[in-house]
Amino acid sequence: MTAPLPLPGRSRPAPPRAEGKLLTSSSYVEDPAPSHGSSAPRSAFRSDAPALGLGGSWRFLLSPSAEAAPDGIERDDYDDKGWDDIPVPGHWQLAGHGSPAYTNVRYPFPVNPPHVPSDNPTGDYRLSFDLPDEWPDEPAVLRFDGIDSCGRVWLNGTELGVTKGSRLPAEFDVGPLLRPRGNLLAVRVHQWSAASYLEDQDMWWLSGIFRDVTLLARPAGGVRDFTVDAGYDHLTARGTLRLDADSGVRISVPELGVVGLPAGQPAEVADVTPWSAEEPRLYEGEVHTGTERVPVRIGFRTVTVEDGQLRVNGRRIVFRGVNRHEFHPDSGRVVPREFAVADVELMKRHNVNAVRTSHYPPDPAFLDLCDTYGLWVIDECDLETHGFSELDWQGNPSDDPRWADAYLDRMRRMVERDKNHPSVVLWSLGNEAGTGRNLAAAAEWTHRRDPTRPLHYEGDADCAYTDVHSRMYASHEVVDRIGRGVEGPERIRELPFILCEFGHAMGNGPGGLLEYRELFERHPRCQGGFVWEWIDHGLARQDAEGRAYFAYGGDFDEPLHDGNFVIDGIVHPDRTPSPALAEFAKVFEPVRITGADGALRVTNHYDILSSAHLDFSWVLEQEGTEVARGTLTVPPLAAGDSTDLPLPVLPATGAESWLTVRAALAADTAWAKAGHVVAWGQTPVTAAPALPAPAAGAAPDMTESALRLGPGVFDPLTGQLTALGGLPVEGPRLDLWRAPTDNDRGSENPDERSWRAAGLHRLQHRLVGTELLGDALVVRTRVAPPGLGFGMRADYHWSADQQRLRLRLEVEPEGTWPCTLPRLGVRMTVPAALGRAEWFGRGPGEAYADSRQAARIGRFTSTVDALQTPYVFPQENGNRIDLRWLRLTSADGAGLRVDGEPAFAFTARRWTSEHLAAAAHTTDLEPGDTIVLNLDLAQNGLGSASCGPGVLPQYRLHPDSATLTLTFTPEATP
Repeated sequence: MTAPLPLPGRSRPAPPRAEGKLLTSSSYVEDPAPSHGSSAPRSAFRSDAPALGLGGSWRFLLSPSAEAAPDGIERDDYDDKGWDDIPVPGHWQLAGHGSPAYTNVRYPFPVNPPHVPSDNPTGDYRLSFDLPDEWPDEPAVLRFDGIDSCGRVWLNGTELGVTKGSRLPAEFDVGPLLRPRGNLLAVRVHQWSAASYLEDQDMWWLSGIFRDVTLLARPAGGVRDFTVDAGYDHLTARGTLRLDADSGVRISVPELGVVGLPAGQPAEVADVTPWSAEEPRLYEGEVHTGTERVPVRIGFRTVTVEDGQLRVNGRRIVFRGVNRHEFHPDSGRVVPREFAVADVELMKRHNVNAVRTSHYPPDPAFLDLCDTYGLWVIDECDLETHGFSELDWQGNPSDDPRWADAYLDRMRRMVERDKNHPSVVLWSLGNEAGTGRNLAAAAEWTHRRDPTRPLHYEGDADCAYTDVHSRMYASHEVVDRIGRGVEGPERIRELPFILCEFGHAMGNGPGGLLEYRELFERHPRCQGGFVWEWIDHGLARQDAEGRAYFAYGGDFDEPLHDGNFVIDGIVHPDRTPSPALAEFAKVFEPVRITGADGALRVTNHYDILSSAHLDFSWVLEQEGTEVARGTLTVPPLAAGDSTDLPLPVLPATGAESWLTVRAALAADTAWAKAGHVVAWGQTPVTAAPALPAPAAGAAPDMTESALRLGPGVFDPLTGQLTALGGLPVEGPRLDLWRAPTDNDRGSENPDERSWRAAGLHRLQHRLVGTELLGDALVVRTRVAPPGLGFGMRADYHWSADQQRLRLRLEVEPEGTWPCTLPRLGVRMTVPAALGRAEWFGRGPGEAYADSRQAARIGRFTSTVDALQTPYVFPQENGNRIDLRWLRLTSADGAGLRVDGEPAFAFTARRWTSEHLAAAAHTTDLEPGDTIVLNLDLAQNGLGSASCGPGVLPQYRLHPDSATLTLTFTPEATP
């Protein structure tokens, strides 16, 4: 596919340079120093003082460099009539000016710190605004919540200063400069600056004023800043409330009987309910003076590291978390509030209990949501210098004294902004920035400033200045060694361990989440982790035919990019859940329901909550059809407790039947209605009867043009099935290939490479011979890649009665196989009209060997089209497993039934695996004139090798002797 062209936009051509002219007006761009001119950082809050949002349509001009940008944009008389309009907040690349670019590690410009390219796109913004009539004549600040990457600001012709630190706020004192009418705000934003070296964060490079701009009145004698310290003693159930602020500032919490508590004076409060992610109790209060009142929401909680464990309110917690970039497919890092709310509610409904704000502080409104809904948060500094790893960390700013102030400034602005959020339980110094004196200094300052929260930084491998041991993508084996205390020096063996990144959710996967959970439960020091990541960063685009798709790296003709590595979330760009999110929800469900030996065991895996907020119910299904249901009485279980219960009294069933028990919310919550299923478990009740073999008597009928066996018609020369009960078919024949997943492609020693080296994508089928053995047809073949000596013998044993055709496929590897198999099964085609699927087996979603916990036994229906998972980068998908039977039918109900002996897996799609493997975007997949049906014995697992460990040994599919038995029954219109 041809990459889409950048959207048209107005830009200013570079003027000719005058000989000998020295341009110094933009020297701040390459200065490693932090912002200047802005006020001291403070907590983000709104009060009853007037505020004026300045978002909306601004005037905009993009110049190709800082030197090419026009002079005088700050003047009232500057003529901007030739400029464009642009939305603020927003990114100029997504508004028709320039193009997005994606890199993961490498900087998209020469690494020569602190210098940046002369070709440095520079966006000039202008806004005229009036003050409301009631605006007070008193101090005011102009607040920018995010400018990428460097902004120079003027108000009414006066320069206010320069802000750096793209995801951090900057406030400027502007009270004396304001006028009632015709205020002119001008901002010059540079795409690249010295600050860009600190912001290499595996995301789209997007520029502009992308967070709110607000004018805030600051009344004389008001609240300049404050810190609410609300600790909790779990032994006495008492809270301690203390306000740190200027003299004269007080706090009131009427619900707790606290009225006018002066700053600096602690108060003990009896019988408070502590805040936690599971029970986010907030107390409404006010911080106030005689001239200003600030609403606050207070959560009492204490975070400690004790006995090698991270504890909140005395309880060990386990992070069942996700990493979250801020992203929207239309607006980039501008995430409207309703989408942030939807994110949090979706997380809570899928048993996510924690967020790492990768790799910068989020919009402060997101932390308000975490406080309200209940999510543990690791708040991460706006810092990453990953590109220096390509240079063996030579020149890394983390150990360069020129950048010392910038490192401390970034940490300080985050901590001061977010210090009053109970959801924030750890600070993080940043991500993948190596090590060095500047990080150590930032850690030392943070420990002094806020001793109530531990400090995180994965890059400090020795934990010299951190309080938790953190790793990313550690294998299951390594996590086990860490949990057993036999990995690393003594210092890290004494600390809590978390996986700040694991389970790389790129494309189809990750596999192996269950085994990580088992390690978190086995080892008290292993306290969970954060899946990478929450959302695919696909930008919404349309092709030349108007078909929608999502773009990734390289789709904008970037000379340097990292392809679809930006597509690695457990929700798709439009926030449709990926199958990985359902798997996460099941693996990390807070209540475990299991059955064995005629009994049920219910275990409470919440960290803090009892199970009293849940109702339990059961349903009995025979071959997927409900036959009985009822409620289950489960006594309230404290966190960590279990109970064993007898099975409910069940009616007799004559076919395979399963009991499903569900735990659901008993009452509405902020994130889900009563009845939302939090956890479920299944146990078998009645085993499936054996499937009878086709009755004898359908002897083969040979003619020159066809061989008939029961309802099947075969080519007498090749032994291939060509029709089944009047349905034209092709196949089935042995299939060992699948369209590689992102995890198959891997980062080290990928499976796909070994599969292609072994020629599994171009197997050739040789007919060895056909023979009639009594009433059976035997077709003997050998399947092998060209140019190599190994292969697979595949013998097809066909038998039939008048209604059914039975296949027993026997495979036997020959020679020395050098690799695993992508899949082991058969492929066939059926008419395109058979577009409806019904099956009894696991579903409703896709499942694979190491990612199958979310699939339950039941009877499910779907269209063939809906069986596909539209991964942004097309790859193997849609597999359903453990099928007892499958029906594919047309609109009138006629079609084909397939029964397994005992079970099989299937995929059905309107294109081949080869077409799927060749596609770069979903729009490349053109439906064919048949349905391609794979019926498998097994597929290789998924793993997480796109950025992490590969497939665990128990889920690898090795060549071996195997038998697949299927019975095909054509079905007429009912």
